Amino acid sequence: MLERAMPKRAHAATSGQIGHVSPALEAPLTLSQRVFGGIRLAMPKPPRPAPVSTEPLGRIGALEVRLAATPREIKQAQKLRYKVFYEEMSAIPDMQTQLSRRDRDGFDKICDHLLVIDHDTRTAAGAPKIVGTYRLLRQAVAERHSGFYTASEFNIGALTARHDRLNFLELGRSCVLPPYRTKRTVELLWHGIWSYVRSHGIDVMVGCASLTGTDPDALALPLAFLHHNARAPEEWSVSAIAGRHVAMDQLPAEAVDAKAALKLLPPLVKGYLRLGAYVGDGAVIDRQFGTTDVLIVLPVSAISERYVNHYGVDATRYAT
Repeated sequence: MLERAMPKRAHAATSGQIGHVSPALEAPLTLSQRVFGGIRLAMPKPPRPAPVSTEPLGRIGALEVRLAATPREIKQAQKLRYKVFYEEMSAIPDMQTQLSRRDRDGFDKICDHLLVIDHDTRTAAGAPKIVGTYRLLRQAVAERHSGFYTASEFNIGALTARHDRLNFLELGRSCVLPPYRTKRTVELLWHGIWSYVRSHGIDVMVGCASLTGTDPDALALPLAFLHHNARAPEEWSVSAIAGRHVAMDQLPAEAVDAKAALKLLPPLVKGYLRLGAYVGDGAVIDRQFGTTDVLIVLPVSAISERYVNHYGVDATRYAT
């Protein structure tokens, strides 16, 4: 999503990031017993998360896409995000982020992390290099914790309540290292997402997509283009939360030069539009990341048949 990097029922990746707003989550109680009045009471242990499969979801040459299977791999993905968001782009790190040189938050421990790995390039430790990542949060998981992080910018709750029979996936923190911003890397990421969507029975994907900059006047053309050409119909409409809503219709439709606007949109946003995604009502300024965010809503039923056929109904195109 899907950029900042987009789940009751998954920035610059190619130049924009989906879902970077991330309040901390509290860890669950882990004590197995508690003493009360001299009596030792057995306390139920929190359920263990299901093990993540290390099986590749797809491969093109030396590049492989799969889910992160270890804490070390998640840390490597966080380091990659730091390189892109904080070193390459304009995000402002707090002291902890700067010292650790990792982009991390409380959502990382409940999300699945999609990775693109280059088997021809090794790290100092000898492991294949992680060159791209996407963060995936399923609705069932979000509801057991603190919800979707996108809810800090957009009224996602109204959308999921309106479609309470559908299964949502939130996409976020997408990024790819500069040398790997190629068609095949993006193809693998989308192949991995499509495989994940099919595996978990996802009906709708959502997430924040970022335009670089925090001045709506400077972004008037691309914002107006999205408002007039990709705004979600009533069924899928969702607004920025009160107090953060920035109007997108800063230019009338007749004043929008579509060709010029498309040149200003991040490649990931254009990719979403080609797939059939909608854009929510209003943008949100994120000053920490130096971006202006719009909400992407992509019902699986709206995905162009061309792309479904391209990746295979059961995500078989790049399967290993």
